Amino acid sequence: MTARSDRPLALLDAASLYFRSFFALPDSLRAPDGTPVNAVRGFADTVARILTDRKPDRLVACLDADWRPQFRVDLLPSYKAHRVAEEMDDGDVEEVPDTLSPQVPIILDLLDACGLATAEADGYEADDVIGTLTARERTNPVEVITGDRDLFQLVRTEPTPASVIYVGKGWAKAEVLGPAEIAQRYGVPEADAGPAYAAMAVLRGDPSDGLPGVTGIGEKTAAKLITRFGSLPALIKAASAGDPDVPVRARTQLAAAADYLAAAPAVVAVVPDAPVTFSRDDRVPDSPADPDRVAELAERWNLGGSADRLLAALTD
Repeated sequence: MTARSDRPLALLDAASLYFRSFFALPDSLRAPDGTPVNAVRGFADTVARILTDRKPDRLVACLDADWRPQFRVDLLPSYKAHRVAEEMDDGDVEEVPDTLSPQVPIILDLLDACGLATAEADGYEADDVIGTLTARERTNPVEVITGDRDLFQLVRTEPTPASVIYVGKGWAKAEVLGPAEIAQRYGVPEADAGPAYAAMAVLRGDPSDGLPGVTGIGEKTAAKLITRFGSLPALIKAASAGDPDVPVRARTQLAAAADYLAAAPAVVAVVPDAPVTFSRDDRVPDSPADPDRVAELAERWNLGGSADRLLAALTD
């Protein structure tokens, strides 16, 4: 049996991090051939800060093999539907300049040259990779690094602690959130903060993911109801039975949303047993796997100080 470690397993929500880097830095940051590299440079700087500040024993950049998995769409067709290109009134598809996608292979090349692991699961989102690796972990504390609140559902105390480092406002303002912090922020029970957050999220909904939620039930009401009844199934059962602890209006709203409530929990919940595959061992190396290749990538893509800072973080 592997001995417990105090140093964390860092699970990076890679798309969340490079997406935020893309919008945080100007697209005037370009390679000699004109390719924008703002997301690459921002992502490299973020990984360097993670290595320096959190000192993880292991690190995995988790990837979307499918950002809109069919099993979620089958359950809830509105899931991320607004992100799919729609036909305009004149029948033409709106063209959106895409300067982020060409940067993703550069990011993956840089991670590989540095000797840092990536992981994905065919047919699943990065959230599911993160959820699976968290569920499996029995040795290291888990730190999930993301700008996505959906992953708050993973906080726990056992068998090893799991927390979310939320970077919605950038790394300089990163927040470390465990069960106590989630309970305090959202008014859910600390002992069951992760699952309670997921249940609250189902009721509240999330327009950015195409989750309509239950009409008339906002975040505070959702938290109160989940805290009172302990789980979403228990709340629904109580409402169906006319329990006076469920306000009449809420009973009506829950009944009207019965189809949504039957499907949404499995859409919101991250998968704990996805078929994850790794690019390499997840131990953080003491030195880059291929320093010459890192140098070549830095020169080819004009990565400047960002590549230097990432290398320095690996060798510190």
